[in-house]
Amino acid sequence: MTLQEAIISRHSVRKYQDRPISNIARFILEECIAKCNAESGLHIQLVTDERKALGLMFKGVSNYIVLAGNDSEDLDELCGYYGERIVLFVQQLGLNTCWAGFSAANIIRAFRLEKGERYCICIAVGYGENQGSPRSSKYFDDVAKVTGDVPSWFRSGVEAALLAPTARNQQAFRFELLEDEKVRAVSNWAPFSKVDLGIVKYHFEIGSGKDSSVWA
Repeated sequence: MTLQEAIISRHSVRKYQDRPISNIARFILEECIAKCNAESGLHIQLVTDERKALGLMFKGVSNYIVLAGNDSEDLDELCGYYGERIVLFVQQLGLNTCWAGFSAANIIRAFRLEKGERYCICIAVGYGENQGSPRSSKYFDDVAKVTGDVPSWFRSGVEAALLAPTARNQQAFRFELLEDEKVRAVSNWAPFSKVDLGIVKYHFEIGSGKDSSVWA
């Protein structure tokens, strides 16, 4: 499965089978997390066999990925960007996911925070009872600003971003194409909007074929 295929097939799943992640999948996932931590400086952690955190919001969840890192202005966006990178990798492994903005207060002992670090958000992961279903979405013109003709790469990037998960499906983001073919991505104020911005920027890069140098 390519990343583009993973974007299309990934849907949020809230009901999971009561089965552990296979040893092979867990090993590969831990490698992906380690690579993201090394690249980003985040402190992403996989928690397994822990049923307290998401019990009220999900069914059968005992595994989740904790997104945390040094408390900084860009922490939330970084967590969104690298968290979605892991989400799509998990989709390629044949597992399911769902972003979850739960409080860490009741399960702080399930993961580690170093001095100066802040917990941001987590991602449920496991074998879903189903593959989820598509949500309603805004349209290109709702979230994109372009003067003149629309380059195909920009349209493809925005369309990939529109398939990204956002808190409450709010899609509170906009992309503006600038004269030098740079793109400005902004988010309106909304719950977890900075996390969402990181998520949709990763989707945009995949859909457009650009790397992070595209951002203004």
